[in-house]
Amino acid sequence: MTTINPDKNRLRDLPKVDIILQHEALGKWRSTPLAVDIIRELLDETRQLVMEDDSTIIPDIPDLARQACAQLDDRFRSPLRRVLNGTGVVIHTNLGRSPLCESAITEMNAVARGYSTLEYDLKNGRRGSRHNLVKQSLLALTGAEDALVTNNNASAVLLALTALSKRKEVIVSRGQLVEIGGSFRIPDICRVSGAKLTEVGSTNRTRIADFRAAVSDRTGMILKVHPSNFRVIGFVEETSLAELVALGKEFGIPVVDDLGSGALDNLSAHTTQLPSETLVRESVEAGADVVTFSGDKLLGGPQAGLVVGKTATITKMCMHPLMRAVRPDKLTFAALSATLQEYLTGTHTQSLPIWRMLTASVEELEEWLKPLSIEIQSATEDTGLRLEIGPSTSYTGGGSLPEEELPSHALVFSGSQRRLKALQTDLRLADVPLIGYLKDGGFHLDARTLMIESREEIEVLLLAGLEVES
Repeated sequence: MTTINPDKNRLRDLPKVDIILQHEALGKWRSTPLAVDIIRELLDETRQLVMEDDSTIIPDIPDLARQACAQLDDRFRSPLRRVLNGTGVVIHTNLGRSPLCESAITEMNAVARGYSTLEYDLKNGRRGSRHNLVKQSLLALTGAEDALVTNNNASAVLLALTALSKRKEVIVSRGQLVEIGGSFRIPDICRVSGAKLTEVGSTNRTRIADFRAAVSDRTGMILKVHPSNFRVIGFVEETSLAELVALGKEFGIPVVDDLGSGALDNLSAHTTQLPSETLVRESVEAGADVVTFSGDKLLGGPQAGLVVGKTATITKMCMHPLMRAVRPDKLTFAALSATLQEYLTGTHTQSLPIWRMLTASVEELEEWLKPLSIEIQSATEDTGLRLEIGPSTSYTGGGSLPEEELPSHALVFSGSQRRLKALQTDLRLADVPLIGYLKDGGFHLDARTLMIESREEIEVLLLAGLEVES
């Protein structure tokens, strides 16, 4: 057994914690308790290395301070970071769904910097209600009698079930008992609300007669649910909202239409690449008592659950104690108000990033990529990679228009799989992560979801990533 006898004098050369703690290289972590712990860990590691190998070089004070600062920065850096989306999925749930328009960002900054009229009535100089902040905009855009906003569409559905049908039966088609991202299941939400789910029809065919047969004096609601990413094709039949509304009126039962994505304008009127989606106004005009939809999908705003419909049902929801638990904050209202203003003025097709991405033509995307491709071409010469502009397929995402593929163009890097995976990783771990995907032997960066970003910034990131690979 070998006995290690370190030079104790060398251990005495290790700097004291207090001295490192005061060094300017620690930056914002200088003199903090967290820095003390990291410095002690670094000194313990260095002490152990010296004991194992007497020739180990002891880092100087500035070096130890820099190491401590780097570790603290890495450990406590916010996991929520801006990324550049090259996946081609426009409403990408993992990447934060819809980017906000400039006016929404401006309004959020304005109310975030100080106090706001979140619940204050300037005209009358007394307490106001946050429920009135975007009500007039929603009524004008949808034709509804009343409106309210929750923090997301799942909570809007939960609030409707709880306020209108707790301890009562909710009739829904078996073909609409879907599960969407994050294990959100309609039966589970119904159970949590205290309502009893009554399933009717079959997965592929549900008729109005099935709903009528299930109506009883215990029925509290008829629920229609957007299928999101789920589709049944072939031998299918679905009960229309108009039929459900007529049945609801006959028996005095409220009808709730969960639209999911919630389109305020018809995309198909602005591009031939996408079909029409049911508009919120159409559900309101069909007579639904409550219509719920998301703020951060096809609408292109912040995460929110928007609820419009008849005054009687909206009032019940607004007065329910659960409303306080699911109400949005001032930043959500600021961004939502600005987004709705874009629709009211008809500027949304150009100002909302999601609209620009979804309506861009294949020719526009190819032209957008050309200058970037020219700048990057020469940088690939010593990397073993090749670059070209190639056709790709992008998607709406977010459970919206799930069957629809959008033709697009992408920067396509080809070469060995090892180098392609390394490039993908380097770009993903950059200071501003650039996210792409591997497919058909190439690494793709889709123009449809990159076109809202700066070409110059993308160029810098790509050149840095390719330099690592050279």
